[in-house]
Amino acid sequence: MKKMQKFISLALAVVMTAGLLAGCGSTSAGTSAATTSGASASGSTFKIGGIGPLTGTAAVYGTAVKNAAQIAVDEVNAAGGINGSQVELKFEDDELDAEKSVNAYNTLKDWGMQMLVGSVTSACSIAVSEKTKADSMFQITPSGSAADCVKYDNVFRVCFSDPNQGVASADYIADNKVATKVAVIYDSSDVYSSGIYQKFDAEAKTKNLSIVSAEAFTGDSKTDFSAQLQKAKDAGADLVFLPIYYTEASIILTQANSMGYAPKFFGCDGLDGILAMKNFDTKLAEGVMLLTPFAADATDELTQKFVAAYKKAYTDTPNQFAADAYDAIYAIKAAAEAGKVTPSMKTSEMCTAMEKAMTTITLTGLTGTITWTADGEPSKTPKAVEIKDGAYVSMK
Repeated sequence: MKKMQKFISLALAVVMTAGLLAGCGSTSAGTSAATTSGASASGSTFKIGGIGPLTGTAAVYGTAVKNAAQIAVDEVNAAGGINGSQVELKFEDDELDAEKSVNAYNTLKDWGMQMLVGSVTSACSIAVSEKTKADSMFQITPSGSAADCVKYDNVFRVCFSDPNQGVASADYIADNKVATKVAVIYDSSDVYSSGIYQKFDAEAKTKNLSIVSAEAFTGDSKTDFSAQLQKAKDAGADLVFLPIYYTEASIILTQANSMGYAPKFFGCDGLDGILAMKNFDTKLAEGVMLLTPFAADATDELTQKFVAAYKKAYTDTPNQFAADAYDAIYAIKAAAEAGKVTPSMKTSEMCTAMEKAMTTITLTGLTGTITWTADGEPSKTPKAVEIKDGAYVSMK
């Protein structure tokens, strides 16, 4: 079992790293059959499964992951596949429900899945990791950020962990003098939200950042935030930190506007997707800031190529969940090639080879130059973005 997330030093927190750089190989994301532990696949095609919410309140996340993963798979196949073998992707909907995520895993296992991209959200990813651990199957979650998502040796992630997001958010706000008085509204019933808040609160104290109000809500009380907003307003908060998902954030922004409260709002990756919400006035999100590893307006060739391909295929602008998924597919490719994995190998053999290979690769991806440590954590540098004129714009 992997070690639990360790406290992060200030220097590492600023760049959201989760461990020491361990890469020695290099690959670029732009260039480059039962599945029990004792079984091997038939045929010459790698079968990659994907799990995430395609319907429900978090569908923006899962749909982005599914779409981007397919773009990456198509690119990989067009370039000759993985170790000369083509790749097939099959994606299942878990509706943001852990039990349904496990059911989706079983469906994919029956299909012949050999490795997994997913699940998209933390609780679902944790539930599924119990199955991949038992089956000795390689798993990489693009966006499961809770510490326990990568508690087993066979599981890696592309996104930043919750503790890292909380620490880095506090550092960014303090170091860039974004605000002097901060209020926090968080979901105490959600591991993602509460995990970020706890680290944010601790780091804020070390940075002399004043938290004047910290109000919780739960999954059963997330439609009316007037009380939390009023307390933030009464406390004189000039910034409200929202380590929550975009659905609840959209309600908060709407209710803050209706009560004439206009502080700065700052969030983490859970806010990515708010601009795609139906029946939400995106003008209310003007000026919202968040830390993210991906900005669609970046001028580098890889980002421009990906954004153009995504818009052409899906008539939409990709978010960071899409970018994380794209990088996840190329991480699989890099690890499989470094580990000399073939489709005919047993899933347990694939898993062992890819676990070892993950600590040797360096991926130049959409979300940065990434290396991984043996505890499953990525090391890369975050970006800050601000919503301007209905789009995410990079900040310095």
